[in-house]
Amino acid sequence: MENSKIVIKTENLTKIYGEGEVAVRAINNVDLTIKAGEFTALVGPSGSGKTTLLNMIGGLDAPTSGKVWIDKVDISTLSNNRLIDFRLHNIGFVFQAYNLIPVLTAKENIEFIMLLQKRPKAERQQRVLALLKEVGLSDKKDSRPDALSGGQQQRVAVARALASKPKFILADEPTANLDSKTAGKLLDTMAALNHEEGITFIFSTHDQRVIERAHRVITLVDGAIAKDELIEYPSDHAQPETA
Repeated sequence: MENSKIVIKTENLTKIYGEGEVAVRAINNVDLTIKAGEFTALVGPSGSGKTTLLNMIGGLDAPTSGKVWIDKVDISTLSNNRLIDFRLHNIGFVFQAYNLIPVLTAKENIEFIMLLQKRPKAERQQRVLALLKEVGLSDKKDSRPDALSGGQQQRVAVARALASKPKFILADEPTANLDSKTAGKLLDTMAALNHEEGITFIFSTHDQRVIERAHRVITLVDGAIAKDELIEYPSDHAQPETA
């Protein structure tokens, strides 16, 4: 995979909140390329822009200026319906606030994306049960979010993101509220999917456990890339370009 292709690219990406004297430049002219199969951590102090950058890459937040391409698609040109459809079939999200559907059980929350994708019932059920076992929640499959702890909800959210085996997984503090053993197991699962299936991962994180597993660590300070380090990359993957 020496010529692994660029699958995510940002150009002069900027996000400004507010106007005039109270304007806050959350992301400041970020140029970034991510190649297929990367396992990348976005790090930096609180308020550095990690979550904002992740949300713009995923099309959840529109930039003030600049562009985002995913698989050579300029997502800023897509209509709202086309953008929703694009995300549905290409991107898995892990949100810091979990964003589970309150009226659905753990099993139904994990299955939901595959249901929207019209995956066969047998495939959905097999995948959900395997993921529930992987995250240690087989006994909670029929529990709704309000009956789960914060850590259990986080594990359901991670399983939901993994369920449809998307090309890209964007994870905002995916190990928050998890003990070391559970976090390690989840990260091992993600690393295996990255290595075996080529899923591209981008994490926004403060967690050293995530950073230690990342192949590339991008440090943001005041909305700009301050450092872009190649930490370790498997020999059968291409080394990413620095931004």
